[in-house]
Amino acid sequence: MSIRYSTDVVISAEQFVAVLNASTLGERRPVDDLARIQTMLANADLIVTAWDGEKLVGVARTITDWCYAAYLSDLAVDQTYQKQGIGRQLIEATREKLGDQCSLVLLAAPAAADYYAKVGFEWIERGWQIKRTH
Repeated sequence: MSIRYSTDVVISAEQFVAVLNASTLGERRPVDDLARIQTMLANADLIVTAWDGEKLVGVARTITDWCYAAYLSDLAVDQTYQKQGIGRQLIEATREKLGDQCSLVLLAAPAAADYYAKVGFEWIERGWQIKRTH
């Protein structure tokens, strides 16, 4: 299987939702609100996608200022494609586009918390959040 990575393919809200659901990240995203999903995509600064032929199998969605900090808001890989290095490649492609001056931070999904140390992230204990109301 040859996975192709891209930063210039525009994906639809429906394609994004399909990957979110196939990765289990859909459990924590507003997948029933396509308008909101479309806004999430439209306002992202960087989207890296992974493709098996014409099938979207992975997405890394990032918000950034391009010079200091970036928030990896979504890293989703279809469960049937996990453990093949696709997530690692999505992160690497994201870091490559961001450059060396930009730190990459994220909030880990509970099931994926142990994964991030294996792909180069350093755990930080200081962080604060104001949760959304809906």
